[in-house]
Amino acid sequence: MLAFVLLVVEVLGIANAENKIATFAIGLLLPLPLVFRRVYPRAMAAISLLLSFAATVVQYVAGDEKVEHITLFSLGIMLYTLVAYVGRREGLLFAAGLVVDSGFTLSLGLLNPATDLIFTLMFFALCWTLAEFIGARHAYDTEVAARLAVADYDKERRAHDAVSAERTRIARELHDVVAHAVSVIIVQADGARYALRRDPDAAEQALGTIAGTGREALRELRRTVALLRTEHAPDQLPQHGTAGLARVVDMMRGAGLAVELELTGELDDIAPEVSLGVHRIVQESLTNTLRHAGPHPKAWVQVRRRDADVTVDITDTGGVPLDEPAVRIKGGGMGLVGMRERIAVLGGTLETGRAADGAWRVHASIPLEPGLPE
Repeated sequence: MLAFVLLVVEVLGIANAENKIATFAIGLLLPLPLVFRRVYPRAMAAISLLLSFAATVVQYVAGDEKVEHITLFSLGIMLYTLVAYVGRREGLLFAAGLVVDSGFTLSLGLLNPATDLIFTLMFFALCWTLAEFIGARHAYDTEVAARLAVADYDKERRAHDAVSAERTRIARELHDVVAHAVSVIIVQADGARYALRRDPDAAEQALGTIAGTGREALRELRRTVALLRTEHAPDQLPQHGTAGLARVVDMMRGAGLAVELELTGELDDIAPEVSLGVHRIVQESLTNTLRHAGPHPKAWVQVRRRDADVTVDITDTGGVPLDEPAVRIKGGGMGLVGMRERIAVLGGTLETGRAADGAWRVHASIPLEPGLPE
C-alpha cells in the first residue's frame, strides 16, 4: 500500500517533468523495495540506496533538476524499518549510505542546501525517532508475551504437580488403611484355618478378630474417602492421639502380636498431620512385624514428645536377613514407600536397621511444626 500510494503521487507530478519517461521509470522503481522490506529488510535497503544513486544520475542526465521525486520518501520508510525491526547497527549503516547519497546529490546541484537538505535531515531524523519508539514498544510487547508464556507454563506445571501430589496422598492414605487391615485379616484367617478342628475356641476368636478388623477398616476407609473428597483435606485431618495408638495396639494384640506401648508427653494436642504421621508409622511398622517377624513376634513401641519433635521407636524380634544393611534416611528414601513419603512430607528423619542383638528397629523423628525439608 505504501509503494502504491507513493507511485500514485509520483505519477500525478509527471506533468512538470521534461523527460516524462525517465521520471516515470524512477517513480516506478524507487517504491518497489518497500513491497519486500519486512521480508528482506537488509537486501531491500541496499537496493533502495542503489536505486537512489541511479535516480540521481538519471535525473542529472535528463536535466530534470527541478523535479521533486515523492518516491524518495521510501528511503525514510526503509530507515524506519531497519531501526525498528532489525537493529540500530543496520540503521546506522543505512544512514551513512543516505549521507553519501545526499552529498552526491548536493554535489550535482540537485538539492538546495537551504531548504531541501534541512528538510531531508529532519525527515530522516523523524523516521529514526519513530522507529526507536516503535522498536521499544515491540520489545516491551515481546517481553510481556514471554513473561505471560512463562507464567502460563508455571501455572500448568503447578497444576500438574498439585494433581500428582494429590494422587500420591490418596494412594498413601488408602494403602495405610487397607494394607494394615488386610495383613491382619490374612494372618488371622491362616490361623483360624489351622485351628478350626484342633482348637475351635481359638478359631472363633480369630474369626472375631477378622470381623472386627474388617469393620474398623471399612469405617476408616469411608472416613478417608470422605476426607479426600473435601477441598481442604490437610486442614481436616483426624486427631488420632493416644486413643488411636491404643486401638492399633489392641488390634495387633488381638491378631497375635505381643506389643508393649509406652507413651511419654502430651500427644493429644499436637498438629493433626503429625498425629496422623505417628499413627501411620506405628500401624505400618506393627503390620510389618506381624507379617515378617517370625512365628511368635513381639514388638515394643515408644512414642515420646519432646520440645521440638515427636520421636517414634518400634523394635521387634527380627525376621529380616542378617546381611541386609541398615538404612538411614532423612526425609525419604526407605523401601516402605508409604512411611518414606509421609516422613518426607512432614520434614522428619527416618532410620531403620538391625540392632546389635538382632532386633529390627524403626526410629522416626517428626518436628512439631511440620514442613518440607530443606
